[in-house]
Amino acid sequence: MFRQKHYVALGAVTLAALLVLNLPSQAASRLKMGVGSLFLPLFGLASSAQQLPGKAIDATLPRSQLLKEIENLRQENQQLKLQQLQANATAQENNSLRAAVGWQQQQPWKLKLARVVLRDPANWWRTIQIDAGTRDGVHENSPVLISDGLVGRVSSAGTYRSQVVLLGDPNCRVSARVANPARDIGILTASGPLENSLLNLTYLSSSANLKSGQQIFTSGEGGIFPAGIPIGQIFDARQAEFGLYTEARVKLSANLGALKEVWVLIQ
Repeated sequence: MFRQKHYVALGAVTLAALLVLNLPSQAASRLKMGVGSLFLPLFGLASSAQQLPGKAIDATLPRSQLLKEIENLRQENQQLKLQQLQANATAQENNSLRAAVGWQQQQPWKLKLARVVLRDPANWWRTIQIDAGTRDGVHENSPVLISDGLVGRVSSAGTYRSQVVLLGDPNCRVSARVANPARDIGILTASGPLENSLLNLTYLSSSANLKSGQQIFTSGEGGIFPAGIPIGQIFDARQAEFGLYTEARVKLSANLGALKEVWVLIQ
């Protein structure tokens, strides 16, 4: 009985082989593809099993290095907790002082990320076009900035795109405050058609004590730019003609020539 089953199986295999050999070439190739597909999962599993030890070895780090990283993360976590405690205390103090003098609390910024989609080669440092418009909450005079600092403002807003005038353009003037004890305020303007990274800060007090490296921020005056947006730092300063006021050159924080994405402040 056992031998009869072997003979039947052998005969079936022989018959199948003969049928495959006599099949047309197109049908034979289809059959091979079908049979091969049945074994693909097994091949993939075997390949993954062979690669797993190598990946495990690559991912294994020395115990000393892991312990060092854990300790660094623990210290960083402790520092962040202490900074958070200090920030909470400062916020409470600011709230008390604001209530005492009647200052209105500054609202958090609402920002819209936009891509720079067009630049005019003849006006590269003056204007850009972004892919955000009125449907996104962008409107004329919306401030535009990046993480490094102020970039400019929206000069015209369409439904889907907007035109942005940059800080180097004479039409983009900003009321700026110097981070010095006197908190001097001046007007930031373009310095000239060939100068792109240095702008003029004019109409400062004649007694303003300006030093190279002092930070410049928006003052919040003028109704367009909120206070506290970084602009740059003092490059050099001098007395204007007749000593009526002081003026300085400001090195911008933002690289206006390499803008790819910007944030639009939606108020």
